[in-house]
Amino acid sequence: MLERLWIYQRERFPLVLHAPVIAAIALSATSFSMLARQQSGTPGLKQFLVAFLSSLAFFFQLRVADEWKDFADDARFRPYRPVPRGLISLRELSAIALAAGSLQLALAFWLDARLLGWLMIVWAYMLLMTKEFFVGEWLRLRPLAYMGSHMLIVPLIYLYSVACAGAISEWSARLPLVLLLLAGFFSGIVIEVGRKLRAPEDEELGVATYSATWGVSKSVTAWNIALLLAGVSASVAAGTVGALRVSLAILLPAAAVAITCAVLYQRKPTPRRARLMEAVSGGWALLLYLTLGPLAALWKIAHQVRHV
Repeated sequence: MLERLWIYQRERFPLVLHAPVIAAIALSATSFSMLARQQSGTPGLKQFLVAFLSSLAFFFQLRVADEWKDFADDARFRPYRPVPRGLISLRELSAIALAAGSLQLALAFWLDARLLGWLMIVWAYMLLMTKEFFVGEWLRLRPLAYMGSHMLIVPLIYLYSVACAGAISEWSARLPLVLLLLAGFFSGIVIEVGRKLRAPEDEELGVATYSATWGVSKSVTAWNIALLLAGVSASVAAGTVGALRVSLAILLPAAAVAITCAVLYQRKPTPRRARLMEAVSGGWALLLYLTLGPLAALWKIAHQVRHV
């Protein structure tokens, strides 16, 4: 079982790729929450651990939900994937997802029982996602609406991490936190579009990629817009806590590099450049989260030390 799980995570939920980004989300949310409340320093280890482990469980549960939702299509068009080829069953994955939910409950009680309400909100939205909001056919005909409705789960998970730091109830922190969630939403779109860009020769029958649905040019345009909106939201959020300079110093060069990669892919969408787009998308999100969280906090600490 452990060997099969290891193979499954390597193919469908690679921890080596997901864990750093999810850890950055948790660290960003908890660190930025302190900055939004005009507090210096870094978040406690307990807050970070609860935010990180809970968020990791959320994203795994989303993967399991997708396995259920896509099972018929996978069996027909992608029989090489772990579930249709018999490596692991949907029931086994569901049992693990339920165990992850039990861990989330335990962590919420351990940190602050008030987290249970936020946990239920995230779970409820995830359940609606699995049912495709009961308008699945309508959404499938409108890829933009489909993506937007599903990407709202990213700021909700971000919000849960913010709740772990106890900042949601403070009115003075709400504008910075709204901007933080916007940055998370648009970064989620960057990752979503970036991971579904292909070279023409790599497109598969029955696999709904953005490069196939929208075409390469429109997909890259959507990706660039999402990246710029994420960068603007993050910079404005950083400005509200006095960390605008550090955010611009990091995100402007990163955006320039990312957009250059997008232009190269658009001009010649080769398999290598398509893989580069996926890597750049994850790298951008990771850098944005780190900028809004620990790097902004360190910048504030250094600024305070210089003025002592």
